[in-house]
Amino acid sequence: MPDRAECVRPAGVTPRGLLWRQPSEQWLFSGIYGLVLASAMVAALDATGEEADPGADALWVLITALASSAAHGYAHVIAQRASADGEATTSRLRSVLAEWPLVATVLPTVGVLLAAVAGWWSEATAVDAALLFNTVALFGLGAWAARTAGQGWPSSCRAGGLDMLIGLVIILMNSVIH
Repeated sequence: MPDRAECVRPAGVTPRGLLWRQPSEQWLFSGIYGLVLASAMVAALDATGEEADPGADALWVLITALASSAAHGYAHVIAQRASADGEATTSRLRSVLAEWPLVATVLPTVGVLLAAVAGWWSEATAVDAALLFNTVALFGLGAWAARTAGQGWPSSCRAGGLDMLIGLVIILMNSVIH
């Protein structure tokens, strides 16, 4: 079994086991990006005075995450192509697929919106729940990143709190706009 250092490859790409051997750095980057994206999308789609359509909102959050993930992965491919021989390789495909955490982190938001479609709660409650969940998740990912970097609990909580501020700003802006 290879040790951890052998599993970590440049640009978040591993030759085998892409989903479980991916460095936490790539997961954290894409995860935080996905949470912020989901929060901003759900806040923007929560329009005052319009007929609520949480199903369409869920679809747009998912489509936006897929498009952002593909665009970010493809940007890595372009950068690799510019710096290498220009041939398409499986490592370039892996660079695109390595962006899966971005999509994975929007799925709770999509699920909360789909619960509103099912009638479990109103769209406004779903938006509030999604924003709260994403804000708490931002704290968790920020604290986890600091712990992974070897920080103690107090500084990890401060780092998580700073990441959580992004979610709080989105919540504040959503309140001010609506």
